[in-house]
Amino acid sequence: MSRYCPSHCIFCFATRVAVARGKFGVPLAATTGDADFERVFRVHQNTHEWMPIFLAPLWIFALSLSDLGAASVGLLWLLGRVVYATGYSRAVEKRLPGFFIQSSACILLFLGAATGVAWRLLGG
Repeated sequence: MSRYCPSHCIFCFATRVAVARGKFGVPLAATTGDADFERVFRVHQNTHEWMPIFLAPLWIFALSLSDLGAASVGLLWLLGRVVYATGYSRAVEKRLPGFFIQSSACILLFLGAATGVAWRLLGG
């Protein structure tokens, strides 16, 4: 797998949660405690929440319209997740630029997937 794949992103965020547990003294199984820990934890959880929203249209876009186009928008999504994680780890309000990037990428993936499916259904 590429070092920039979604599973690598999740692995990195999971590792950051483990490190944050030790740094902020949050015991295993706890999901609350120090506010800095909670932001790191939320980045990881939010990435899991977005995976189906990202992966389904990514695959449909790639299979029905353009694998290169899907990969390009997928890289934009990953960039957005990194910007999101970096900002959110510092302060809640700093997550918004990354959120805008990754949610915009998902909208593009949905539009590409819908276009590809429509094109295929109409005999393209």
